Amino acid sequence: MTEGTGIVLERLDRIGIALEAGLRNRLRHVDAIGAEADALLQGLAADEHASGWYILIIIGSVLAAGVAFLGVRRLLDRGAVRPGRSSLVLDAAAAILAFVVVAVLIRLSIGEGTVRHVARICALATVLGLLVSRLIGTLLARDGDRAQPHLASFARILSLAFAWGMAGLATLATLRAWNAGPGLRDITGTFIVSVPITVLLILAYWRHRKAVAMAVAGPEPVSRGRKRFASTWPGLAIMAILGTTAVLQVAATMGHSIPGVAMLGTLLLVLVAPHVDSRIEARTQRKAADPATSLLSDTLRRMARFSFATLVLGLLGYLWALPALTALGFDVTLIRERTVEITVVALVGALLWSATAAGIERLERRDHSLPVSSDEEDGHAPRTRLETLLPLLGGTAKVTILILSLLTILVILNVNVWPLITGLGVFGLAIGFGSQTLVKDIVSGLFFLLDDAFRLGEYIETSGAKGTVERISVRSVSLRHPRGAVATIPYGQIGKIQNYSRDWVIEKLVFRVAFDTDVEKVRKLFKRIGQEIADNPELNADLLEPFKSQGIFSVEDGTLVLRGKFKARAGRQFAIRKAVLAAVQRTFRDNGIVAVPRPLPLPTTDQARTEP
Repeated sequence: MTEGTGIVLERLDRIGIALEAGLRNRLRHVDAIGAEADALLQGLAADEHASGWYILIIIGSVLAAGVAFLGVRRLLDRGAVRPGRSSLVLDAAAAILAFVVVAVLIRLSIGEGTVRHVARICALATVLGLLVSRLIGTLLARDGDRAQPHLASFARILSLAFAWGMAGLATLATLRAWNAGPGLRDITGTFIVSVPITVLLILAYWRHRKAVAMAVAGPEPVSRGRKRFASTWPGLAIMAILGTTAVLQVAATMGHSIPGVAMLGTLLLVLVAPHVDSRIEARTQRKAADPATSLLSDTLRRMARFSFATLVLGLLGYLWALPALTALGFDVTLIRERTVEITVVALVGALLWSATAAGIERLERRDHSLPVSSDEEDGHAPRTRLETLLPLLGGTAKVTILILSLLTILVILNVNVWPLITGLGVFGLAIGFGSQTLVKDIVSGLFFLLDDAFRLGEYIETSGAKGTVERISVRSVSLRHPRGAVATIPYGQIGKIQNYSRDWVIEKLVFRVAFDTDVEKVRKLFKRIGQEIADNPELNADLLEPFKSQGIFSVEDGTLVLRGKFKARAGRQFAIRKAVLAAVQRTFRDNGIVAVPRPLPLPTTDQARTEP
């Protein structure tokens, strides 16, 4: 480790020395910019037609490329299966065909030499500028969105910045063809290309940061992590822009030339990646809600996000991370050789992950229970056993896929994973012995779930709390009390469970009436009430047995205590109970049946002595 640290420090020292020497060299070139400009003007003056010929070539190449792109795009749009539909594939095809057509025209009309090279650069810059403009407009299109005007302005500034960059690259190519000096090219690339693009992009992200955050967040529902990333993305984008400018300046200082098109394309890829991801996610959510969508197609759509992220990260790593690690003295040969194998393992893991997520969501939709009643006293609709276990099973499956994928990648990189696996096993065993309460909670929860003792949405009562099951984790269950309080109980402390939401309940109601009340008449009235409730379309779906009389339950202090009962679905009895009590109160009043209140308890001897 010490030797490796020394190598890294030595390489950093070399980089610092190279930066110092390169900076002095750039300043020397800047001092000579006047002489370089005079030499360039003298060279152009020697050929009376040189400057005019180059200007005509540049204008003609730009016009030919623009007309070719728009014309080919219109022809492809007319011949498409769905005319008028904006498609990235058609835009890319139009760009390729247009550049091929213009390249052939340039080859036929211009001879070999720097002039042909400049013409090709200008044509390529024009085609790429138009293609990127259409791409940005498509990605940021939000029909009916209140942020659309801001997004349209943001798209125009991005397109302008990219077009400016392509024009700047064409200008640098022209200066190189004219044999301009390094100082003149350096000033042009820094203050005419890099600085204006940086200012434009930072201005765009700063002025429209709220609209950009809304576009990156995507359609509702949006996860908390996605919202947090969307809110911070404008700042991250500005940091990426400044970092790219800094890398360009460092490379120019050290004398390492970086391809301008690759650099600008990489920056564009980073900036548009979150917007592409949000569009892919929106399309995936739309298709996933369609029951006719197959599991395979749903899985592949979900995997598209991971594939796109892998593409972006792979390009960034290959273009920037690997050269940076090589410059710091790290041997990245093995990573370069095993890139394909690592990519395949990552894609297989993503496929399994996406298939697991898609399958779980389909099972949840298929086994979703009846909708919850809007009645305030009605309990939460309980979930099925499968819906209760699916989050735990899905989380376990995803963690397993992730661990196996990481271990496989380590094996591909020739890392011995057996010490790691053994160490994790010993560490887990130590935790098990040192945390017996935790192990007890986990094992108890496993058996509770296997016994199907409770499910999400069911109302249960334990030895310490009662409420609706709101959350089930690995070691505890959270119960929401009807008054709103949440109790989190470890499985090892639950004890006995009473489940009030399973299958059915029998609700028994007690009524106190006068001693001379006709019990047979009350029985008939209760039967009629039960029939009325059974005929009510809003209540009969949850009523299993109609309300009926159970006769005299007891006699207390010269009062008859009558009881009635009905059977209903568990958790759905409250509306029926309210309707029964209202009907009994109305029926007693209409038929002259007197309800007797419960007598107050007699005072005790001590209370009687203290009263005046």
